[in-house]
Amino acid sequence: MTIGGLQKFSLIDYPGKISAIVFMQGCNFRCAYCYNRELVCPHLFKEPIPENEILSFLDSRKGLLNGVVVTGGEPLLQDDLGEFLGQVKAMGYQIKLDTNGSRPDRLEPLISKGLVDYMAMDYKAPLSRYPGVTGVEIDKERIRRSIEVITGSGLSYEMRTTVFSGLEMSDLLDMMMELQSMNVESYFLQLFKPFLGCKEDLSPGYPDIEYLYENLLCRFLRYGIRNTNKEAYKYAGHR
Repeated sequence: MTIGGLQKFSLIDYPGKISAIVFMQGCNFRCAYCYNRELVCPHLFKEPIPENEILSFLDSRKGLLNGVVVTGGEPLLQDDLGEFLGQVKAMGYQIKLDTNGSRPDRLEPLISKGLVDYMAMDYKAPLSRYPGVTGVEIDKERIRRSIEVITGSGLSYEMRTTVFSGLEMSDLLDMMMELQSMNVESYFLQLFKPFLGCKEDLSPGYPDIEYLYENLLCRFLRYGIRNTNKEAYKYAGHR
């Protein structure tokens, strides 16, 4: 395991859980808006945190925390992720796994073994625009397969998209239609917010929040728009 970071406490990253967040090093995408570049670009990697230190911390927090979020980077690039998740599950934790959806071959066994309780997958762009947004060539059928695995798993999940300047309104509507056609019932948009070290402002400007919300409302059972500036526009709901 190459673990790049640990956040010891969070109330917002795992719905309904008090959690710790474990950040894995390495990613096979190069998204322009990525805020975890130190986990993505090898030349920015710091010395990994030993796995036994993470497990020791989690063991000491049993009864205080009830969830662990495993994110990155892209966690499914870790060859021994299953063994790590198994040890975390043995402590009694619920596990939320974040993924970019590029490795359904590794995702499916983890779900079938009961090592994941909640899934969050980033849907980066309309399928036709994936290479441009992710910065790499990607087999789009892998993305479709990951969605199929997640939606058919019976687990709680969410698909989510970072809305940045590289996506037009037409792209967002296309993505909603694509996800709806793949039987996705839970979808969240999160507006890009500039972060420390960001070389350019990739904010989406002022998208029509009301219009986006109306489209989410009529297509998905769970939906929301995150990172909006005005309290009135901080939408989340169920249909």
